[in-house]
Amino acid sequence: MTLHPLSTAGRAAALGLLLALAAPAAFAAGLSDLPHNQGLVASGQLPATLRDRFGETFGSGSGMTLLSWTKTATGYAGEFLLLPDRGYNVEGTTDYHVRLNRLSIAFDTPAPGKAAVATLKLEDSFLLTDTTGTPMSGLDPVTLNTTNGVGPAGGLGLPGAATGAVSLDPEAIVRLPDGSLMISDEYGPALYHFSAEGRMLSATLPPAAFLPMRQGKLDFSSNNPGPGAPKPGVEDPETGRQNNQGFEGLAYEPATKRLTVVLQSALRQDGGDKKSTRQNTRALVYDAADPDHLALVGEYVVPLPLFKDGDKTLVAAQSELAPLGDGRFLLLSRDSNNGWGVKGDTSLYRRVDLLDFTGATNIAGSAFDGLTPVAPKGVVVPSVTPATLTGPVVDLNDNAELAKAGLHNGAPHDATDLSEKWESMALAPALDPAHPNDVFLLIANDNDFLTTQGHQVGADYKADADVDTRVLIYRLSLH
Repeated sequence: MTLHPLSTAGRAAALGLLLALAAPAAFAAGLSDLPHNQGLVASGQLPATLRDRFGETFGSGSGMTLLSWTKTATGYAGEFLLLPDRGYNVEGTTDYHVRLNRLSIAFDTPAPGKAAVATLKLEDSFLLTDTTGTPMSGLDPVTLNTTNGVGPAGGLGLPGAATGAVSLDPEAIVRLPDGSLMISDEYGPALYHFSAEGRMLSATLPPAAFLPMRQGKLDFSSNNPGPGAPKPGVEDPETGRQNNQGFEGLAYEPATKRLTVVLQSALRQDGGDKKSTRQNTRALVYDAADPDHLALVGEYVVPLPLFKDGDKTLVAAQSELAPLGDGRFLLLSRDSNNGWGVKGDTSLYRRVDLLDFTGATNIAGSAFDGLTPVAPKGVVVPSVTPATLTGPVVDLNDNAELAKAGLHNGAPHDATDLSEKWESMALAPALDPAHPNDVFLLIANDNDFLTTQGHQVGADYKADADVDTRVLIYRLSLH
């Protein structure tokens, strides 16, 4: 499959914006320096019952990356890749062939105080394969795959399924300037470099501190065994990433050729063994000039947001990252188990905040990359300064904004109640000469393949609700 590149004018505009964003900062992170949210300007959806070109239930946005973007006579139009995760699973993972979906989107400039109806269309789907062309699997890893030990992962092995395929739980995606793709994985956690057509070119594993170790051995299981497979001997890793808390946020800055990836919540040794102490996660920054040989140049402690649920203080796990340049990012974080498709009706925290690495301690290459915790029992050691997090930039739970699109957070618990998981972001230039620093922030949900008319891996299934794929589009003014 050949992906459509940006038009010449669109590429110049988008690249110019990104280069401007990557220039030295004119401000330090602070409340007054937050990007200004002009509000929800468009919203669109695809039905939960939609099937892709392989005849299987379409899953939505664990990750998203922009392919093209233009200003039309009446509004805007573009294409993007939407990355689903490892397939529908309730009682265990399945041999879902991991894939990418290419979507088109178009919307008219809305009237003041309104949100336009965006038109979404599934244009194509294609599989992600390993270096031999074998489709990658959503099955929980039960072994080490050494047949794809290319690039910096060589010698260790990658998460491997019982079928012999590489196990992949994809969570975020960026498109590099040459059209190739970088995808972050939750199982490893790992970073995978793919061709534009979806064939693996290389794989990169993080420092030892991130790798899940059970009883002294590398074990990539997330404790979600596939049909007939045994659970791991030990439910949770002793060190490394917590189950299902791998690499979630991913961003690329073309001006610096830097790739930044963030763990969903803290490593086990950094307080990630308990939900109440998992606040201090980590970001890795790689020089991606050669995407098949990533060079680690930065590592920072990232404090996740806290929120109140009655008298309890909880940690919101992060779901996605978008670059603003010079060590500043938009960070999407959320609570869980609230929204359409799950039991709770009212989310307490779904926000985009400003993450800033300015002044934070770079711990790359230190003892913290081994088994020395940087935040034992969830408390950062005094010698390390974490990054800063301020906000909100966008509060997805703002009912006044959601009402513009006929949506809401909370009761009534129906299909217009925002679904639980909002996990992908992409930035697109507003292409407005009068406001050259304005951008659109596209945010998509991960619907977990929830539908009452599902079909995957050769079998029908029925979830409790139909959860549509939705994209919310906000306009931001950047300083």
